[in-house]
Amino acid sequence: MIRVTEIRLPLEHGEDAIRKIVATRLGVDEQNVRDITIARRGYDARHKNRIMLVYHIDCSVDDEAGILQKCQSDERATMRVMPTPAHRYEVPRAPHPAQPPVVIGAGPCGLMAALVLAKAGLRPVILERGKKVRERTVDTFAFWRKAELTLESNVQFGEGGAGTFSDGKLYSGVSDPRQLGRFVLETFVKAGAPDEILYLSKPHIGTFRLVTMVENIRAEIERLGGTYQFKSRVDGLRVDAQKCLTGLDLADGSHIATRHAVFALGHSARDSFDMLHAAGLAMQAKPFSIGVRIEHPQSVIDAARFGPSAGHHLLGAANYKLVHRASNGRSVYSFCMCPGGTVVAATSEKGAVATNGMSQYSRAERNANAGIVVEVKPDIDFPNDVLGGIAFQRRWEQAAFDAGGRNYAAPAQKVGDFLAGRASTDLGAVIPSYKPAVTPADLRDCLPAFAIDAIKEALPVFDAKIPGFSMDDAVLTGVETRTSSPLRLDRDRTGQSPSIRGVFPAGEGAGYAGGILSAGIDGIRAAEFLAAALRDEAPPP
Repeated sequence: MIRVTEIRLPLEHGEDAIRKIVATRLGVDEQNVRDITIARRGYDARHKNRIMLVYHIDCSVDDEAGILQKCQSDERATMRVMPTPAHRYEVPRAPHPAQPPVVIGAGPCGLMAALVLAKAGLRPVILERGKKVRERTVDTFAFWRKAELTLESNVQFGEGGAGTFSDGKLYSGVSDPRQLGRFVLETFVKAGAPDEILYLSKPHIGTFRLVTMVENIRAEIERLGGTYQFKSRVDGLRVDAQKCLTGLDLADGSHIATRHAVFALGHSARDSFDMLHAAGLAMQAKPFSIGVRIEHPQSVIDAARFGPSAGHHLLGAANYKLVHRASNGRSVYSFCMCPGGTVVAATSEKGAVATNGMSQYSRAERNANAGIVVEVKPDIDFPNDVLGGIAFQRRWEQAAFDAGGRNYAAPAQKVGDFLAGRASTDLGAVIPSYKPAVTPADLRDCLPAFAIDAIKEALPVFDAKIPGFSMDDAVLTGVETRTSSPLRLDRDRTGQSPSIRGVFPAGEGAGYAGGILSAGIDGIRAAEFLAAALRDEAPPP
C-alpha cells in the first residue's frame, strides 16, 4: 500500500475526486488506483468562504516501489507519497509470576494495561474503587439531577475513568513513533466505537457509546483470564526490607499478595496520593490549571469558525483552541472544548463544586462549552509542598460550593458582568447547562486573583479571534480545577518507582498523560514495563 498525504478537496467534491487526484499525483491511470482507504480526514477552515477537506489516502497500485522512488525525488510535489505505516501491535512476552500482576484503576490507562497483560497470558487482577460503568452512570446522573453525591461512584471514580463523562476525545499531541495510539483506537473500534475514529483528525465518541465500549473491553479482558474487583480501593502498600512491593491492603480489610502493580490512578484520587506519599513513594508537585467553563450558543461558534459553511454535515459542530500569555506571566488557554455539549458537575468530595465538559456523539446540544483556565505554578502558588496542589484545588472548590449556595449549585456569572467587575444577579439569553443548578454570583469569590486578572485580559483577545466570544450574555461557570494531576509519581527507565520496586506509576493521575488516548498509550507502556521486569527477574533456564 502507498499513502498519499495532504489531498485537498472542497466540501462538495464528487465521489471520484479522490481517485482522480491520487492518480494524477502518482502519474498512473485512474483504473490503476485500487483499494482506496481514508487514513485521515480533517479540514482547513482558515478561509471561511472556501473550507477545504484534507485527506491522507492509502491505496494500492502496480509497481509501488517504482512510484515511490519517482515521487520521493520530485521536489515540486505538494503531496507526500510514502509506504503505508504498519499498525500491527506485538504483545510482549513474559513468564508467569507466582502472584498475578495487579492493575489499580479501570480508566483508559488501566483498561489498556490490563488488556495487554491479559493478551500476554498474565491473568491480571483489576482493582477499581468505584462501580461497574453502567451502575456508575446511574449514580452520576443522580448527582446531576438530585444533588445526591456518591463518594466512590461519580464523574471521577468508577469503571471507564473520568473520560467516560466527557466529550470522548480521542486525539493527542504525544509523540507516538510506535503508533500505540493506533492500537488503542483499533481496540476501541473492536469494542463498539465507530470506524471513523481511525481516520478523523479529531475523533470523539461521547458518553453513551463509551459505556458500551468499556463493558466490551472488560468482557475481553475477562475472556483472556483477567479478574475484576469493583468497590476495591487500595488503602495501603506492603513493602519488604529491600523496598520491593509485596502486597496491597484494601479498604475492606482484605489483602492481595503481588510483587507487580500498575498504579493507573485518576487525577482526582487525592486520598490515594496521600497514602502513597505516606508510604514513601517518590513524587513531585507539577503545574496544572484553574479557571471556569464558558458557554456560548453553538451557532455563534459555528458561524465564527465556518462562516457560510456552518452546519455542513462533514464539518459538524465547530470547536476551537485558544491561548494567550497574560501580562501577569500566566498562560490562559481553552481546555477540553465540547461542541454541542453540556457543563457537568465533576466533584468527588462533599462540600465542593468542580466542573467539566461533556458531549454526546451527536454533539447536538444548544451550547458550546470549554474550560478557560490559567496555569498554576507549584514554585509560586504552593512552594515546597508536594501535596500542595491538592490543597490548592480543594480550597477553591470549597469556595465555589459556598458561592453557589452550599447545595452543589455552581456559581455562574455573565461575561459582561465579569469584565465589568460586578456580581451577576441574573442570567441572560445563554441558558447554562450545568446541573443540578447554577447560582448567579461573583467568581472573584472562588478564583485566585491571578486567574481573574488573566481571564479578564484574555477574553477580549479571544473575541478578536472568534467574534462573539466575549458577548455579554455568555456564561462563566466555576470552578474548573481538575484539568490534570497536580503531581507526578516518579518512575525510572524501567517504568518503576525508584523508591518502591514493583510499583509502575502510569496514566493521567501519575502525571504521564492528558486525555483518553494518551492515557491508553501510557497504559500499554506500563504493561510492557511490567512484562520486561518479569523477564529480567526470571531465573536463567
